[in-house]
Amino acid sequence: MTVTPSELARIAVMAADEKKGSDIVALDLKGLSDVCDYFVICSADNARMLSSIVEEIEERIKKNVGLDPLSHEGRAGATWVLLDYGSVVIHAFLPESRDYYRLERLWGDAPRVDFLS
Repeated sequence: MTVTPSELARIAVMAADEKKGSDIVALDLKGLSDVCDYFVICSADNARMLSSIVEEIEERIKKNVGLDPLSHEGRAGATWVLLDYGSVVIHAFLPESRDYYRLERLWGDAPRVDFLS
């Protein structure tokens, strides 16, 4: 099944929202990055919630479009989990790690896409 990067990002945002992820942001990096088309960034209140959000994102993407991440970083005991789907890279953080890395600031020129409206 072929899925657009925008559709993939939307599925990830909706899954994070379903599991009560907070401060969910989708950044459109087309034309700004050679790495991917979208970053999806969200926060979780604690490690258990972080794991639940990441699992929901993976399950929803697998169920809806049949894709597994190309790679993932930061599972057990992590404060930041990265899921790489090629055209979409998902970052799930605990608040202190998100504040430290400030990806939204680093990619401040990237337009935000509101998939929750």
